[in-house]
Amino acid sequence: MNQAAQVIAVAAAALLALFGAALGRDPLFQAHAWILFFVLVAASYLLLQRKPAEAAAIPFKGATTKSGDAVSAAPAYLDGPIRYGAVATVFWGIAGFLVGVVIAAQLAWPNLNLEPYLNFGRLRPLHTSAVIFAFGGNALICTSFWVVQRTSRQRLFGGDLAWFVFWGYQLFIIMAATGYLLGVTQSREYAEPEWYVDLWLTIVWVAYLVVFLGTIMTRREPHIYVANWFYLSFIVTVAMLHVVNNLALPVSLMGVKSYSLFAGVQDALTQWWYGHNAVGFFLTAGFLGMMYYFMPKQAERPVYSYRLSIVHFWSLIFLYIWAGPHHLHYTALPDWAQTLGMVFSVMLWMPSWGGMINGLMTLSGAWDKVRTDPLIRMMVIALAFYGMSTFEGPMMSIKSVNSLSHYTDWTIGHVHSGALGWVGMISFAAIYYLVPKLWDRSRLYSLRMVNWHFWLATLGIVIYAAVMWVSGITQGLMWREYDQEGFLVYSFAETVAAMHPYYAMRVFGGLLYLAGALVMAFNIYQTIRGRQRQERPLVTAATAAQPAE
Repeated sequence: MNQAAQVIAVAAAALLALFGAALGRDPLFQAHAWILFFVLVAASYLLLQRKPAEAAAIPFKGATTKSGDAVSAAPAYLDGPIRYGAVATVFWGIAGFLVGVVIAAQLAWPNLNLEPYLNFGRLRPLHTSAVIFAFGGNALICTSFWVVQRTSRQRLFGGDLAWFVFWGYQLFIIMAATGYLLGVTQSREYAEPEWYVDLWLTIVWVAYLVVFLGTIMTRREPHIYVANWFYLSFIVTVAMLHVVNNLALPVSLMGVKSYSLFAGVQDALTQWWYGHNAVGFFLTAGFLGMMYYFMPKQAERPVYSYRLSIVHFWSLIFLYIWAGPHHLHYTALPDWAQTLGMVFSVMLWMPSWGGMINGLMTLSGAWDKVRTDPLIRMMVIALAFYGMSTFEGPMMSIKSVNSLSHYTDWTIGHVHSGALGWVGMISFAAIYYLVPKLWDRSRLYSLRMVNWHFWLATLGIVIYAAVMWVSGITQGLMWREYDQEGFLVYSFAETVAAMHPYYAMRVFGGLLYLAGALVMAFNIYQTIRGRQRQERPLVTAATAAQPAE
């Protein structure tokens, strides 16, 4: 699509939004339509200012087609959306972490709730969606575009369709975020955006699948590298989860209200089928694809076992899809379905650790780099948290353990050790790897700042998760404490009061993690500007380990 066609398409969408703002009877729908209108007007202006770039031809040394013929040259890689995606990843990460600190503070000091738009009920889904879908989603999209091009030796399929995926996804983030603050959600477990935002995301996600799958199908390498299998499973499965979970019938085309096609226990099961598989494919499979490319590249070592990567891939995607019912223990869901979810969750421990072991063993012969390379250090700690979380999750799915842990802060600590430790750390390392290459810099502005980021983030995660484990187990024990006459010993208000010191410590842990992200943002900004800080190496000759005699 040429530039003129892009401007016309965005301008037409802006007029449609204006039409909805003018005719909509629902005030929330009108507010959302006005937001969409101004966003699209700004997008039209930016498109008019953009100068089209010509793609040059570059040689791919040693590349072959699927038939085995040698390839001499091909169009240049399309890295523009990846550059924008790297910046968006850092931006949305800071936004999500900041809102997380705010809502943590609101739980510790309830007077910080500001009605109606900045209370906990509206900021909590904003935080989770910003961290998972805005930060994590942008990290997955931009890294997958980088990986699929380099491992396929082929330019992204579809011309400017990759640009549509990037900007369309940012529009979805803005519409979802403003909807949370306005109260425009489906009011279900995950407070999903309303029907028209879901429809837009479906269009963008299908375009993402076309770009990624089209690049693989037109690849100039006979082999499909394992990272692409993980990325592709993430894209396909998330599309299926999104469509089924958000099947809804709108009340009118000019209103925000809609009704889910599911109800009661069927709705609960559908939501947790979606929720747990969002963890399994969005937050696990996609980021394993990231690990399988960036860990070997940064360590300059081949994957430890390619066979293990394939075995654990197929095991993971087969088992994960059945595990959702373990979130519904002791509910109206049939007991056989609860047990099924628990059994498959316990079995998931093995393929999950297969990925962790494969990643760590890739460092065989290169473990000395953990002392000297903070990117490797981030990847190792990410895999460590991945291994810990994928052991803790199956354990918490066991009914006897779940009876204590469910609905407590233990689950919150478990989720954040995975999200901040695994997803956050592997994403940070990938962005640090990409930025110098995307902007043609010899190195990052400061490796010492990466080291500071590593320690701030690690300490933040450890403090956060540890206090939530303690507070969660305390909650569970207080809730099930009975006296000799069979009455509860503690009122609910007393259990909330007992959590205050832990909630205050959680704020501190979150602040450390946010501080690390701010250090990263400054480091990335200076790298893009082309600056390099003069600093001594992290390990000098005087402090280097000496061989034993």
